[in-house]
Amino acid sequence: MKRITLLMLTISMMMTLPTSAQLGKLVDKVKGTGKTAGKKSGIFTTVWEAEFENKADRLAVSNGDGSYVIGTDDNSATVLDANGKLVWSGDYKKITTNKTNKCEYQYTIWKKNGGYLFLFDERKLGTDLVAVIDIPTGKELWNSEKFQNLIPKSGQSGIEGSDQGELETVKYIDELDAFLISQKESVILVKADTGEKIWETNRFKGAVGKYIYDAKRNEIIMVNFKPTALGALFAGFKNQLVKINAVNGDILWDATFLGTIEKELVTRRAIIDLWIKGDKIFMYLDGIQVFNINNGQKLWEAVYENDMAGGGGFMGGNKDKKIYRTVANPLFTEDAVYIVMLGTRDRTKYVEKHDLESGKLLWASEKIAGAFCMPNIYKTGNRVLVQVGGKVLVQEYRMESKASPMGGTYKERVPYIYWDYKAQKNSVLSLDDKTGSTVWRSEKFDKRITDLIIKEDQKVFVSDGDEFYGYEIESGKQIFTTKHSDANVGKVTDVVDFGESVVLLSEKGLAAYYKADGKKVYATEKIKGVDFFYWIGENYFLRDQRNSKNIIYGIDMTNGEVKGSVQSKGKGGSPKFGDGIDITTDGEYIFAFKGKKVEKIKVNN
Repeated sequence: MKRITLLMLTISMMMTLPTSAQLGKLVDKVKGTGKTAGKKSGIFTTVWEAEFENKADRLAVSNGDGSYVIGTDDNSATVLDANGKLVWSGDYKKITTNKTNKCEYQYTIWKKNGGYLFLFDERKLGTDLVAVIDIPTGKELWNSEKFQNLIPKSGQSGIEGSDQGELETVKYIDELDAFLISQKESVILVKADTGEKIWETNRFKGAVGKYIYDAKRNEIIMVNFKPTALGALFAGFKNQLVKINAVNGDILWDATFLGTIEKELVTRRAIIDLWIKGDKIFMYLDGIQVFNINNGQKLWEAVYENDMAGGGGFMGGNKDKKIYRTVANPLFTEDAVYIVMLGTRDRTKYVEKHDLESGKLLWASEKIAGAFCMPNIYKTGNRVLVQVGGKVLVQEYRMESKASPMGGTYKERVPYIYWDYKAQKNSVLSLDDKTGSTVWRSEKFDKRITDLIIKEDQKVFVSDGDEFYGYEIESGKQIFTTKHSDANVGKVTDVVDFGESVVLLSEKGLAAYYKADGKKVYATEKIKGVDFFYWIGENYFLRDQRNSKNIIYGIDMTNGEVKGSVQSKGKGGSPKFGDGIDITTDGEYIFAFKGKKVEKIKVNN
């Protein structure tokens, strides 16, 4: 189920998705008379076309199964049903009793059989307004003027999102159906459907950087960071990890942690993770910090200094460009955790294995000098495979010329998010799981290295862009080398594990090879510029965002044939797929938005 979809003021994206996506139309769509089902777009079929009563230039998105489709502007919303029929439409100032109106910040929270539309009306010269509307009925559920300073007054409110999609000072906790709201003096939990205060505590200061709801104990574990909106208001701010009784808000314990929580340049996602493993909480922030879940006592840590200082991202860049995903997430097994570490002085990278219970260092691998990134580690049998090199996530702002409605041009700071390969000495490194010593290492990857595909703990498959390789995991013996350049589809950009074959997404098309012997299954040059893929239900989709476009292709991975394609040309859409496009959670339907128009498209005939 889709939980939360955020519409930012200046961008409509999140996580790794394209902020440069533009608006929504169907590619090569056959022109027709409008609302007739069964029209063709490539091989995609249009189920229906409909119109919102307002112009959907703020938010345009569907819920997980497509039973509700919502389109909003600053001042109004329209909701359609699964057949494109009008459910309701109305102006916010008429729906809300507190006259919430110019809502530059809006997001949806989808729940089974419905959801909420959260509205924030920032008043420059008055009291900020909040209102929540029931999506199925269009009725106001509640409103409030109590919650102030939820976003900064600096004009940067549009980029102050977070990893969950809410305001950084507002978290929606799905398990409790409640909003957790950070204020200057306290944190308040309110019922999502009524706005009724459940509890309030003044022992937690700052915004909620990350939280975990522990259903077993009915407790909330959360970590704070100083939000842009409230940072100047806090005196004596400290890093807090707390456990709260979800029923009454009692602070069960309060612990401090090391490090500073940064936010990604464009998405504003807090760079931190939390996991519960048995009776322990694992915090991933510049390494691992481990706490006792019962009393908050720090048990052990394995930390390092990151490369954030000086505006360089993890591995370089400047204030308008930063690079992320250079270090693999921790890899947990039943009794151990594997961590990619960063050398304090020489900035080399290496892998450490720690006992999960005690934190005891079991081994440290050789240091990998000159490794720009080590984005993935894999545990397979009695080996630990390390990917040295690979794709990194780039987030940046570019100054671009835009045409002015009044004539002439003006400069605009445009956000971009994309994956890129950086020059380095790439390799596959195989470590003995008992000792951490190197068993074998392959360095055949001169230009790039893809992620690894592992089969049954016996074989590993990887490409360097021009060649496709298979290795025995135990010995490192090379099973085959296939010259991918012969497929004439350009260099490999990504790999997809597809049954008995591996599909290589490439610059000019696709090619698939059998895992057994590396022989070619098929090659097609029909798609260029693929930079991301989605596996949704039983359907595969590819994305091309070159030249400020955002094209989604439906692909039959058995033969590489294109089922159809949709090019975004409308605002809104899911942040997961880019402006103007949304896809149901089973992957069977695509919604394309353009102004007042919305089109429902069937992926499989």
